Amino acid sequence: MVLRRNNLATKYNRQKMNLQQLSQNLNILARSVGAFIRHEAESFDSSKIEMKGFNDLVSYVDKQAEEKLVEGLKTLLPEAGFITEEGTETTKGERFNWIIDPLDGTTNFTHGLPVYCVSVGLTDGDEVVVGAVYDPNRDECFSAYKGGGAFCNDKPIHVSDAPALKDGLIATGFPYYDFGLMQQYLQVMSAFMHKSHGVRRLGSAAIDLVYVACGRVEGFFEYNLNAWDVAAGVLIVKEAGGHVSKFTEGGDYLFGREVVASNGHIHAEMLETIAEHWKEPFQ
Repeated sequence: MVLRRNNLATKYNRQKMNLQQLSQNLNILARSVGAFIRHEAESFDSSKIEMKGFNDLVSYVDKQAEEKLVEGLKTLLPEAGFITEEGTETTKGERFNWIIDPLDGTTNFTHGLPVYCVSVGLTDGDEVVVGAVYDPNRDECFSAYKGGGAFCNDKPIHVSDAPALKDGLIATGFPYYDFGLMQQYLQVMSAFMHKSHGVRRLGSAAIDLVYVACGRVEGFFEYNLNAWDVAAGVLIVKEAGGHVSKFTEGGDYLFGREVVASNGHIHAEMLETIAEHWKEPFQ
């Protein structure tokens, strides 16, 4: 029995070390692709912007950044599949899948607003186990792996200890193409404005999430999101000691199109505030 326990412990430690090494390698790749994006920003030609849909922008930078990520990730974990925003690779893995947003904050990027990032998460089944968010403008690489804590540029980070919503700053995102629930959403934002230190809209869900993780804001909420917007960020928040859910507790916040992330202390207040005005679940 002792031998069996030792074998199990060795197997667990090996898996944990593999995640740590994978996380380190992912950070290097994210930084490399972020450097490409930052370089392209210096001479970006706005005439090269394409429209995927109403107010849904994409450029050659998004596509080339994604291609670079896919190429690098295939060497890191050959058996993994991909879920990508720009669809440059669509092969799904049986167990592992990289979820990629090569340029979260494309609208900011195309307008020269320096708030955007590279976001990559790795799922093992339905669970995110490795994540990295790299902001090339601030040279900040946020990362985490399951059970290993959360970091910014290799230094441990933790959510803030603000005890109540009235002590916190809240981040959110505004709808930009689906305005069917706008009135309810405005009521929710108004409530948060009255109950907190204020509401901020940065234009990148991934950055919003890692700012929760490092304590720059106490909470974040948004609907009509995709998995690539949140995969890396939700893991980093959880590993930093925070809490993540949908607009109600439970449910699939990775693919469920809505998310609430917080330092944990204010989470119940955030859900209560949303519930006061959000009468329809996102469909």
